[in-house]
This record gives sequence, C-alpha cells and structure tokens, in this order.
Amino acid sequence: MTQQQKTFSERLKAANRITHDSVDNLVMSVEPFKNNENYAKFLQLQSVFHKVVDGIYKDPALNKKIPELEYMARYDAVVKDLEVLNSQPYEFKGNLPTPQGNAAVGWLYCAEGSNLGAAFLYKAAEKKLNFDAEHGASHLAGHPEGRGKHWREFKVYLDNLGLDPKAEDEAIQGAKDAFAFYKVVLREVFGLPEGYESPNQRAFHP
Repeated sequence: MTQQQKTFSERLKAANRITHDSVDNLVMSVEPFKNNENYAKFLQLQSVFHKVVDGIYKDPALNKKIPELEYMARYDAVVKDLEVLNSQPYEFKGNLPTPQGNAAVGWLYCAEGSNLGAAFLYKAAEKKLNFDAEHGASHLAGHPEGRGKHWREFKVYLDNLGLDPKAEDEAIQGAKDAFAFYKVVLREVFGLPEGYESPNQRAFHP
C-alpha cells in the first residue's frame, strides 16, 4: 500500500511508530506503579499533557465533526485521581504548547489513542495499587462502549475530516510534537536527565 493509498489514521500510526515506542520505553522505565509516590508523579505528568489537549476536545468545530468529543476529555478525571492521592496537577516550568489548526488534530490523535493503550496501565493500577475507575484511576478507565470499538470508530471520524495531504502532514507533525512534549514533561516530573531515553521495550500510550 502506498502513502497515497493509506488512510489518514494509518499515516498517523506509521509516521509515529518509532516515537510512540520511545514513549513506551521511557514511561515504563520510571516504574509508575511501583508505589503511590511514583503513581502520583505519573498522574502529574498526565495532568500536564491532558491540560494541553483539553481545549482541543472542546473545540466547537471539531465537535461538529466528531460527535461528543468534548465528553472524551480526561483532564478533570486526572485531577480527580490526583485528589485521591492528596496531590495536585503539576506546574510545568516552561510554556505550555497551544496546538492550533491541523496540528491540534495530531495532538488529539495521541491523546485519544492513549485510552486504547491505557488498558495495560489500568490493570497495573488496579492490581498493584488497588486503584480503579471509581478510586484513583478514573482517567485510565475504558470507554463505555469498549476501548477497541471506540478507537475504531474514532479513527473513522479522523479519516472523514477531509484533510488534504498538506493538512495531514501538519497533523502528523502535531502528533510528533505531542509525543516529544510528553517525554520532556516526564523527564522533568521524574527528575531524569535531559534527553534520557530508556532501552526497555514495553507498551504504553499517553
């Protein structure tokens, strides 16, 4: 299948595969479910990322094209989870990105895709720390219709946005920027050296 024959969502996945894997590695290297302290830091990391994308979920134009998009936002759920651990959203030291236009679609792809990848994380939070959808891990809970079904439907909506190749390229770059920013925040929250990368191969999505 050529690049022209790939759907938009397929192009997003293919173009971000390596970066996505590097995020997997980095997240699992900090052992987010080792104890409550690490989990609280993980939630703080999540709070920064989901604060950035919160406005994208609530964008009026996107909500006309993706039904009930605003209700998929998870920033408030992250804050709720932090409260369970007597913690608060992290104050990122730098300027927060403000994704706009087609680039914002790429950030949305990363954020919503995380709900599919969060199945592993939710099970870890439940098994190792005794947190669940009602207590401490609400933002990791699956979509009511099921993670897989929801993700397949969401990709169809992305493919039907009607973006031309240039617009798709801008969205793909937005997704790359989202993954890169996530790693920057992770290193800051967990106190890792700038540019640190982990060699481990584990599954995760922000």
